[in-house]
Amino acid sequence: MKLGVVGLPNVGKSTLFNAITKAGAECANYPFCTIEANVGVVAVPDYRLEKLAALYDSKKITPTSIKFVDIAGLVKGASKGEGLGNKFLSHIREVDAVVHVVRCFEDANITHVNDKVDPVSDMETINLELIYADIDTVSGRLDKAKGMIKTGDKKWQTEAELFEKILAHLESGKPARTLELTDEEKVIAYDLWLLTIKPVIYAANISENMLGKPDNDMVTAVKSAAAKEGAEVMVVCAKVEEELISLDGEDKQMFLDSYGLKRSALEELVAKCYDLLGLISYLTAGEKETRAWTVEKGTKAPQAAGKIHSDFEKGFIRAEIVPYETLLECGNYNNAREKGKVRSEGKDYVIRDGDVVLFRFNV
Repeated sequence: MKLGVVGLPNVGKSTLFNAITKAGAECANYPFCTIEANVGVVAVPDYRLEKLAALYDSKKITPTSIKFVDIAGLVKGASKGEGLGNKFLSHIREVDAVVHVVRCFEDANITHVNDKVDPVSDMETINLELIYADIDTVSGRLDKAKGMIKTGDKKWQTEAELFEKILAHLESGKPARTLELTDEEKVIAYDLWLLTIKPVIYAANISENMLGKPDNDMVTAVKSAAAKEGAEVMVVCAKVEEELISLDGEDKQMFLDSYGLKRSALEELVAKCYDLLGLISYLTAGEKETRAWTVEKGTKAPQAAGKIHSDFEKGFIRAEIVPYETLLECGNYNNAREKGKVRSEGKDYVIRDGDVVLFRFNV
């Protein structure tokens, strides 16, 4: 999974990126501090792995990972190449989902690119630039489809009608992700590589003194604007998250508790993104390694096995499955089997989050 972290200059985008990834991207009080996209790969927090590894006395623990891309700050006119617009647009096309950081705090020492902190206006600036870029993309494809209708191939007529539908939606100022499409239309639409079709989570970046308090007017406005497009919002203080970088274990938990936080921004963000993209994790365990594997919801056992190795999918026989919580209650795999808690599932079984799986295959 690859997530793009975007936002106007000086909204805390790179600070949050550093806090999440420990990648050390440059942060400074001037626009375009981020020029090239910074990339950080982080382990997905999963409390189940250590407990499962203890049951199996595993020599190694391997969590699944997630890639974050800190994308250059965008300004008005980016769709026409203003600022670092071209770099921004090319990088955002490559990600699975977007984390849009919005500034929801006042600070005279941190300049705002528009000289005024207005988070909803900031959201609109980026969304409109992405919409403008998508309008150019769809218009080009629509012209091509119309030109090919004369060949008599019905697919061009179908595409032309869909592109006109998408174009009208974009020209009304709405992102493509809010347009209702049939499954068949989605296949064609995704082939356009539209920027606004990507799912979005808005990260409302607040000041340290606002943590644990009711939403300020800016956060309330962000949530209201996001609700109109069915988008998620998470409230975060990038500066506090930055302080968490050097803490682990009890120290980290005490720090979180002092601010009334249940979990870090990384844990919150990963949970929301997994839900947003329809992802789950299943687990494998043994003496050599305990590991998490990420698959889409609805993935069947053979395809899940293929995540480990293509031979597992080709020669799939069955999957022996016990839910994580059940395995912990039983104490070990043998006890779970003796109690009849280990299920033998075939090719049509749909993998569930937290399944501990042993695949049987023959190649």
